[in-house]
Amino acid sequence: MSEGGRGARSEAAGDRLTPILRPVRAGNGFEEALEQVLQVLRLGLVPAGERLPSERELADRLRISRVTLREVLKVLQDQGLVESRRGRYGGTFVCRRGEEQGEAELRRRIGSLDVEDALRFREVLEVGAAGLCADRGLAGADAVRLRAALAATQDAPLADYRRLDTLLHLTIAELAGSPRLAAQYAAVRAEVNELLDCIPLLVRNLEHSQRQHAAVVEAVLEGDAEGARGVMGEHCAGTAALLRGFLV
Repeated sequence: MSEGGRGARSEAAGDRLTPILRPVRAGNGFEEALEQVLQVLRLGLVPAGERLPSERELADRLRISRVTLREVLKVLQDQGLVESRRGRYGGTFVCRRGEEQGEAELRRRIGSLDVEDALRFREVLEVGAAGLCADRGLAGADAVRLRAALAATQDAPLADYRRLDTLLHLTIAELAGSPRLAAQYAAVRAEVNELLDCIPLLVRNLEHSQRQHAAVVEAVLEGDAEGARGVMGEHCAGTAALLRGFLV
């Protein structure tokens, strides 16, 4: 194929992606970029066997660094969604995929739950709980308990991370001082965990989540309700972006 032909095909692919790829927000750059590229793949906007736009183009469209983009592409490669080819005509190509193992179970879980409603409800409860905790001014045994829940997640092995992450969030909900809020949060978190079990644990996302966890706890203990609500909202948005990217 001539250089002009390849250029025209790349331009056409770029045009197809215009409605999907947009600048991401700074707070959840990795998660939102991954969500958007996954959406491109799930919608078939770049067919199997074709090449994604260049790293430079994707990074420019998403307004992220090339380093962050390469981490996104590494996740997609690890999941068997794309492959990297070297050479003059190399790049990142969409893989042809057979029937995925566990697809029926995944569809069952998604079909039995209104994903968007669960994510919205979870965010409302989480943000509210963080703000209430900060307003209460946690001290003494409550502050020790919250710090211990955070510390347990920081060096957790991957096999235990999701359980300890859940316990940290449940602790914040319980310390908000509303038993009804805590009960509702436990119920919706069980639904969200069913969805989280369907997607891979991503080291980059876990590192980011841990920084957000620490910022939430610090804001709560300093009595900064606005800051606690803001960071928790950002944290929930990052998780939602990953779930939408992989599942919706």
